[in-house]
Amino acid sequence: MIRIPDAEHDTLQLGERPLVVCDIDEVVLEFVAPFQEFLKANGHELRPRSFRLTGNIINLEDGSETEAGDVGRLIEAFFGEQADWQTPVQAAAESLANLSTHADIIFLTAMPPRHRSMRRELLSRHGFDYPMIATEAPKGPAVRALHGERPHPVAFIDDIFVNLHSVREHMPQTLLINLMANPTFRALAPHPGDGVSIANDWPHAETLIREHLEL
Repeated sequence: MIRIPDAEHDTLQLGERPLVVCDIDEVVLEFVAPFQEFLKANGHELRPRSFRLTGNIINLEDGSETEAGDVGRLIEAFFGEQADWQTPVQAAAESLANLSTHADIIFLTAMPPRHRSMRRELLSRHGFDYPMIATEAPKGPAVRALHGERPHPVAFIDDIFVNLHSVREHMPQTLLINLMANPTFRALAPHPGDGVSIANDWPHAETLIREHLEL
């Protein structure tokens, strides 16, 4: 039984085969680059000096640092208009299509469920017709709920280390892959820690997953 609130997910039905759980922002859909353009269109600018958004967003009117609450509101507004801004990460569609012939693909995105229908439409528009979960809950328990006690291999791809570590805590047998599309933020990111593979791009991630699944 998959114990994830109905409001957070599409129909979820897993077959008797491996599972690949994949984040969306900066992994399947570009986030940083379109968010930078969105900010400029709304009087702000992202000046990446560290691996975080809060503290790196500037109000263009007076040069002041945008406070955390306002950063949250800007992200919320961006998600409300995501279909106008976000585009696929290079090679993501091809790699996932290749993997889908051998494994079930599930998207697990850290997003308020109220934006799920828009994201679902955006993903389908770009050919990502895989079930999706949109939740603000930790990802480790979600992956655990999905996979249960099934004996099949599991892979998890994400750009944020706390999510990778959450899955490692709850599903230690999972192949953990750190993938981030934006080269500037990727260079600023701390090392994800032991037991996490760093993928340079989607073809590299696909190779790592194929090796884990023994394809």
